Amino acid sequence: MKPANVCVYCGSSDGNKPAFLEAGAKFGHILARAGVGLVYGGASIGVMGAVAKAVLAEGGRVTGVIPEFLSKVEVQLSDVSELIVTDSMHSRKWLMFERSDAFVALPGGIGTLEEVVEMLTWAQLGRHSQPIVIVNLEGFWDPLIDLLDHIIKAGFARSNIRRIYSVVDKVEDVLPRIEAAL
Repeated sequence: MKPANVCVYCGSSDGNKPAFLEAGAKFGHILARAGVGLVYGGASIGVMGAVAKAVLAEGGRVTGVIPEFLSKVEVQLSDVSELIVTDSMHSRKWLMFERSDAFVALPGGIGTLEEVVEMLTWAQLGRHSQPIVIVNLEGFWDPLIDLLDHIIKAGFARSNIRRIYSVVDKVEDVLPRIEAAL
């Protein structure tokens, strides 16, 4: 089943490898061509901006959700299909969650890490069952994947938590993985 909207967590910075921006743009094109809407953090810069601008360039739907205090720092993208300015990060994350059928983590910083870990936590606690896909582009998320395995080995999580997320190496594999999970 095809998702209506996919939430993409990723950096508002470019990162230090051109492959990060390129993958963001490529994934944006893939979403739009598949008729899948993007829900994201609302920025016009970094990997975030690359994904959103690519979706828009293909005529796709983009919902940007950004807290007021970040609207200047992250330079919000104002020509999105829908822009929602929230009063807090908590409101932002909740709205992004409510409007999405699946969650994807591209390379990003601490905020990206926090958002994807929160979705993993909510899934582990049974608060949602939507697919979570980690795009391990050029091994970017290897330390997180190793940490999740370490948590299991140390007895703080059961090995069945691995079923709540998928790992792919390239953006072309994200939608097929989501569709299989739905």
